[in-house]
Amino acid sequence: MTWTEFRDHFPVTRRWAFLDHAAVAPISAAAVRALEEYGRSLADNGIAAVRDWLARVTHVRHLAARLINAPDPDDVYFVPNTTHGIGVIAEGFPWRPGDNVVVPAEEYPSNQYPWLNLRARGVNVRSVPSSGSRVRIDDVRAAITDRTRVLAVSAVEFASGFRNDLDLLGELCREKGVFFFVDAIQALGVFPLDVQRTPIDALSADGHKWLLGPEGAGIGYVRREWVDRLHPVGVGANSVVHPYAFSTIDFTLKPHAGRWEGGAYNVPGIAALGASLDLLLAAGIENVERRVLALTDYLCDRAAAAGLEVFSSRAPGEKSGIVSLAKPGTPPDTIMKRCREAGIIVNNRAGRVRVSPHAYNAEEELDRFLDVVKS
Repeated sequence: MTWTEFRDHFPVTRRWAFLDHAAVAPISAAAVRALEEYGRSLADNGIAAVRDWLARVTHVRHLAARLINAPDPDDVYFVPNTTHGIGVIAEGFPWRPGDNVVVPAEEYPSNQYPWLNLRARGVNVRSVPSSGSRVRIDDVRAAITDRTRVLAVSAVEFASGFRNDLDLLGELCREKGVFFFVDAIQALGVFPLDVQRTPIDALSADGHKWLLGPEGAGIGYVRREWVDRLHPVGVGANSVVHPYAFSTIDFTLKPHAGRWEGGAYNVPGIAALGASLDLLLAAGIENVERRVLALTDYLCDRAAAAGLEVFSSRAPGEKSGIVSLAKPGTPPDTIMKRCREAGIIVNNRAGRVRVSPHAYNAEEELDRFLDVVKS
């Protein structure tokens, strides 16, 4: 499909120039239909339709596995938020007192607090300062010690937009014998991610940003060789191999990531996420990447004329869908407010304006943003 046709799937374009997909993104029309369909089905049938909806959950699991090229769909499990998937590793890892986890200093709080919460178990956090807008791999390497057990990074840093080189970081982790965890929420849906090529041991991402789904339905992944080495947390009836044998207690956990789906599924959220995954996969993630980078290049090429300074790295392999901008003498909240009044949605992070267009956005919307900044 053309990008104009892709744009037609997003009702938000009728009202807003929405340039804030790094926050809470609008969902597609197909996702809205999926929510409505579930609501009608539940109202009309209750539990009588449960097999249909469990089949939908299975279908979306296959889509998610395709998105990250998981070896098996059962290596993917559904999370209510990114934090849940981080907690699966933070709380389940076989820590020993004196161990440490390495985390870039500019990570979103959800990828810091679960690790800091391990202090009572004798686990320390080693923070890696940024170098300007970048997280330098040499600084990460220098932070790793013989007691480092986990490296936890975002695929794309939420404030600066810096895209970490997951391949190189994964190789570093393999070299050092370190578990590699990725917070993928700012990358999935716009950048290809292949867990069979890149040695990621686990990842987590809610669907409400670049995946264009509703809040409360996301995906996690755990490499199969780690499943039995992690203590299972959040265990429930759905964690065992016979989840529907309600009158038989057989505590045999699923031999894959499904053991972390302890309770009821967020079926409407998963169905809506699946609808947007269908749309993104049909467009092609590589195509989405090219389109998003073209839009952010367009913005950065014209930023100076509007009095804006580009903070984000725009080097090949480091740039992303997030552009962090500053206008000397003008507070970012002022720009954000004036944009909102003009029907443009941007955000403020780390004292700078953050602009994050998706593939359905148009150059004309970026021009409107720049015109507001100029004025």
